[in-house]
Amino acid sequence: MIVKVCGLTDNQSSTEVAALPGVEYLGFIFFEGSKRFTETTLQTHKKKTGVFVDAPLPIVKDMIEKHGLHAVQLHGNESPDYIQQLPKGVEIIKAFGIATEKDLEATKAYSGLTDYFLFDTKSPQHGGTGIPFDWHVLQHYKGETPFLLSGGIGIESVTELKKFSHPKLAGYDLNSRFERQPKTKNAGRVAQFLKDMEL
Repeated sequence: MIVKVCGLTDNQSSTEVAALPGVEYLGFIFFEGSKRFTETTLQTHKKKTGVFVDAPLPIVKDMIEKHGLHAVQLHGNESPDYIQQLPKGVEIIKAFGIATEKDLEATKAYSGLTDYFLFDTKSPQHGGTGIPFDWHVLQHYKGETPFLLSGGIGIESVTELKKFSHPKLAGYDLNSRFERQPKTKNAGRVAQFLKDMEL
């Protein structure tokens, strides 16, 4: 299972998270509307992921090159055409806010265009709410694109996460419940999650 930790920057706590063997993707939020907004990343061999919300394509392309991003996560209303104009060789994660089965309909237009979907709690905040949604809604997802589960996941979620299964579940996205404050992560909690999940 993939584990992605989001909301990082170039501080000590982010470095500690990046050093954890079970963490594969590191998320850096380049959306100025987020309280986890950063303009810097880490030097790391892990998969650096830039998180954007309706950013102009030239800016995304510039940030990919500037920071050596391995992946981009799109949290806005980016169109399929937008995605097709992104550089080849960069992994693409398209986020969707989910509250009801109907919200899954939006994924169909992106089938075959992204490496992963990310299913998050539906919110005008574009993620980072710390609030989970009803994962059982995802049993209605019949698409072929694998997905990461997000939205208020914490150490206290482990028991329920172990009960949740889906043939396209590829991993977990961790953020607000693993920090001391925005942009300051608690690497110990991340390590505990990995241990409890046996990842």
